Order: sequence, then C-alpha cells, then structure tokens
Amino acid sequence: MYTDIPFWLSVVFMLGGLAVLAWSSDVFVDGAAELAKALGISPFIIGMVIIGFGTSAPELCVSTMSGLSGHANLSLGNAYGSCIFNIAVILGVAVLIFPLVVKPSVSFIAGPGLALVSLFSMLILSDGVCSRTEAIIFLAAFFIVLPLYCWYDQKTKDGDDAEGVGETEDKVDAKWTKDPRYRRILRVRMLVSILKVVFGLGLMIGSSHLLVWGSVDFAKFCGVSDLVIGLTIVAAGTSLPELASAIASARRGEHEFVLGNIVGSNLFNTLAVVGLATVISPLVPGPNGEPAFSRYILTRDLPLMTALSLSIMFFGMNWKHPKWPGAVQWKEATAWLLTFVGYTILMFYQETHG
Repeated sequence: MYTDIPFWLSVVFMLGGLAVLAWSSDVFVDGAAELAKALGISPFIIGMVIIGFGTSAPELCVSTMSGLSGHANLSLGNAYGSCIFNIAVILGVAVLIFPLVVKPSVSFIAGPGLALVSLFSMLILSDGVCSRTEAIIFLAAFFIVLPLYCWYDQKTKDGDDAEGVGETEDKVDAKWTKDPRYRRILRVRMLVSILKVVFGLGLMIGSSHLLVWGSVDFAKFCGVSDLVIGLTIVAAGTSLPELASAIASARRGEHEFVLGNIVGSNLFNTLAVVGLATVISPLVPGPNGEPAFSRYILTRDLPLMTALSLSIMFFGMNWKHPKWPGAVQWKEATAWLLTFVGYTILMFYQETHG
C-alpha cells in the first residue's frame, strides 16, 4: 500500500510518471524492433507483436503495480479504460486527420473478435472475482488468439512489396557476410538493442510506481474512486504511445498500421494485461466482504468495450459491396468522440453520486 503524500507531489508523480512512461516506451519499442531485425524476425511480426506489445507495456506495468498494491479498480480501470480510449479517441482522432480505409478482414474478423473477447471477460468476471486459475485462462486465450490473428492477417495481406525489400536486403547481407566487420557491427547493434530494451523496461517499471502512487493519492484528494482515475487519467496517459503512433500513421495514410496497432493493443490489454495482473494478485473480496472490483466494470465499461469493438465492423464495412474495403470518415469519428464524452460524463456522475 502506498503512503500518503502531499497533493503537489502527487501531481508531480502523475505528470512525471506519464512523461517518462511515454518516452521509455518509445525506447523499449525501438530496441525491441532493432533486436527483432537483428535476429531475423519478419517485419510483419515486428509490427504486429513487438510494437503492439511495446505500446501496451505501460498499461501492463501500471496494472501490475496497481494489483500488487491492492488497487484492483485502478488495475482494471487502466486496462479497460485504455481499450475504450484506443477506439473512441485514438481511432476518432486518426480518422479526423485522414479517412481510414478498412479491409474486409478487419471488419469481419478484428471487430467481432474484440467484441467476443470483451464478452469473454464479462463471463469470467461475472461472479465478482477473478482467481489465479481464471487469470491463467486469460493468458492462455491471449497466446492462442494473437498468433491466429497474425497468421490470418499475414495470409490475406499482399506481400509483393515486402518480398522485394527482403530480396534487396538478402543481397546486401550476402555481400557483408564474408566481411569481418559484418559480425562486429551485428554484435554491436544487438548489444545496443538489448540495452535499449532493458533500459526502457526498467524506466517503465519505475515510472509506473510513481504514476500509481500519485494517482491513488490524487483520487483520495478529489474524493473519487480509483476506478475513475484508472479509466481517465491513467488510461489516457498510458495510451499516449498508441495515440502518437496513430496520428503519425494517419498523416502518412498507413491505414493498416493504425487499425493493427489498436487491435493488437486491445487484445493485449484485455487478455494479457488483466491476466498477468490477476495472476500476481487475484481479485477476491476483502476481509469484510468488500467487492473485489467495482460493479460498473460489468455494467458499464465492458459493455461499452463490446459496442465499440462492434462499431469497427459496422463503421468500416462496405455495405454495398461487403467484399470490398470500406472507409471510416469524419461522421463516424465524431460519433466515437461524442460517445467517449458521454461515457466520461456518465462515469463521473455514477462514481460521485452512486
């Protein structure tokens, strides 16, 4: 349990923690991507898995630290709040910058798949607890669903351009292989990449401590619950890597990367983040019968996650020609953003008057 600190220090911890989280996650992602390339992992896996994990690593660190410190609502609020923020705000902002082209595979597979994961989470948590066994089920589902999604997306993706790049790189590598400098350069690159991964992960863990500490104290000062802080400030803050990545990708018109990052991040948050946090600290009622987590997670947050996931399918589908790509434009983006505003207002009202 975190000790009480002055209000000004809690604000410093929150803002400083968010800033270091955003920066350290970039260092971690860069190092992981460079290491994956040095080890010969395909660019697709780097983008879908390594980068997806890196941008969700802040949520993992914060939720794990929250669970260890006995703040289950902050832990779940951060994970589920980030998922809601990813779709309603990040996709909404990205679409306002540039209309988003959505492939049929995303409309028919990714959207409904995320909705099923949300319903699965509601089923597991419906009894008001999450045991270590149920947490392991979350993790097992993640390690089954994500590889299947990667395989399906790679199967349906046109890889002609990627193959051309790969052939060029192979020719360059072939020339370098016999040069003694090649191995020295490769070893140095791998060492630098490993140092980036270790350094970035260490900073994320340390800044997560500060962020959770400041958030808990800030919630006490404002008279609101840990869940509100987790669903708003912490969720938005730990989603900054996804937001920055989505804005940059939208400006370049990289539609698949925007959606792929959000889909991968939401899968990671819902299954891996919640699963690992509850494996370490299972969600059980308190000694005096206190609920393990807020009832609003089941009645408000997870249902909204399900609806937003399905909206990816409805907004992105080409209804006249379902086999053709669809497009999400400013009207749908406005609906997402207004939904988030309404959700935030409802959340604050329920938490302060409930």
